[in-house]
Amino acid sequence: MENDNRINDPYFLTDEKKSSNAYSQLLHQIIDDIVSSINNDKAYIGLSPQELKEAIHVENLLPEKGLGLGAVSSLLKEKVLPYFLKTSSTDYLAHLHGPSLIETIAAELIISTFNQSMDSWDQSPVATEIELEVIDMLCKLFGYSKGSDGSFTSGGSQSNLTGIMLARDWFCNTKLCHDVKKHGLPDNYKKLRLYTSEISHFSMEKSCHLLGLGYEGVVKVPVDLNQKMDVAELERLMVQDVEQGNIPFCVVATIGTTDYGSIDSVKEISQLCKKYGVWLHADAAYGSGVIMSEKYRCRIGDLSLCDSITVDFHKMFVMPISCSAILVKNGNNFEALTLHADYLNREEDEEDGYTNLVGKSMQTTRRFDALKVWLAFQVRGKNGWSEMISTCIENAEYFYTNLASNPKFEVTVKPEISSVVFRVLPQASDKLDADTLNKKIRRQLIHQQGVVIGQTVYNGFVHLKFTLLNPLLTHDKLDELIALILNMAENA
Repeated sequence: MENDNRINDPYFLTDEKKSSNAYSQLLHQIIDDIVSSINNDKAYIGLSPQELKEAIHVENLLPEKGLGLGAVSSLLKEKVLPYFLKTSSTDYLAHLHGPSLIETIAAELIISTFNQSMDSWDQSPVATEIELEVIDMLCKLFGYSKGSDGSFTSGGSQSNLTGIMLARDWFCNTKLCHDVKKHGLPDNYKKLRLYTSEISHFSMEKSCHLLGLGYEGVVKVPVDLNQKMDVAELERLMVQDVEQGNIPFCVVATIGTTDYGSIDSVKEISQLCKKYGVWLHADAAYGSGVIMSEKYRCRIGDLSLCDSITVDFHKMFVMPISCSAILVKNGNNFEALTLHADYLNREEDEEDGYTNLVGKSMQTTRRFDALKVWLAFQVRGKNGWSEMISTCIENAEYFYTNLASNPKFEVTVKPEISSVVFRVLPQASDKLDADTLNKKIRRQLIHQQGVVIGQTVYNGFVHLKFTLLNPLLTHDKLDELIALILNMAENA
């Protein structure tokens, strides 16, 4: 009889009462289990990799007979929920990976339940129209005027890839009179050069590899003491390449580097791009959120000077992964991605007002991530967003100032956004060198205290990193973390 019940578990949410009841009961049970699993503020339970492997192991992942919804929800409560990293914890400060606003978690449930695919209007009617409105609003938010456009993507890497691909095709079409879409790369493609900060995101190299230009097509520009692109060096490298017969086609300005949150000067770089006739892309995956702060938005510069902008909503905007967008000043450049298929985006449908978004995306099947932005912007409003983002920036300033005034720490770059890179200095009696000491502190924080922080390298030395994306963090909490780290250093 028990097996019969398992077989009779509904497949989908439909208009049948049995189906809607099963859906509601399962979700309510899982919600209760999730809430009960978050019973402290620690970011992680502390298990080592081997301990975690043993804890989550099940003997038969694909049983001969299904266990049914009820039994598997119990297994989920036992084997999975207790071990999740809690990104909403104020003890989680490691990466550009933040908590999720409650309303955007609700949006995820809606997105998954209705399972719209954003490639054609007939697969996502209301979702298509919502995304169009959100993109229009985002273009205006970042200062773009009529004729601009954009598309949601899976993340900053895909947004950067899209921006660089559009830059390549635009340059080849307008400057080299060569249609890459029809004829492939031009004969002199090995001479094409993209310029970006030496500490920019690795997606620049990945993108140039995928686009057939290779790592050699990426010119890494030195940074100054504040970890910003050295614009004088940028021009020197561009001039040098032209003299050597190479072809500059794109510059990528980083608006918030991964480690330091440093912001390249869009104004100065845009002047060079106009001078040399190249595309300017802004990788603002991190720093785009600063636009929401009335007090600090001036720090990121005028991004409307850029030909394209990467915006990530699963970083400073604290929305669930994945949620990103690529914005383009001239929407006509999306023509590089347009290809009509009789089974998908028929031309006669588009002539009659049906918008098929596949023509602006590298993806075909794509999630309705725009709903998260639509919902969160309306829930929080300008004031709410300004307060959240400003709080994170001011927490970073407070934390940096405290570390800088303490001789037991060494700090690097003064934060412009919300990342602070530092290291603990060994005292005279310490047995460990600085690198070993800082590595040990990070590991002990994870496994003994449930506190998760970042680690990087600055000037050849191991450093620790706090990425402060959680507006619930208080100055008292930051003081407690400083004291905890010092205590670990003294007892290392």
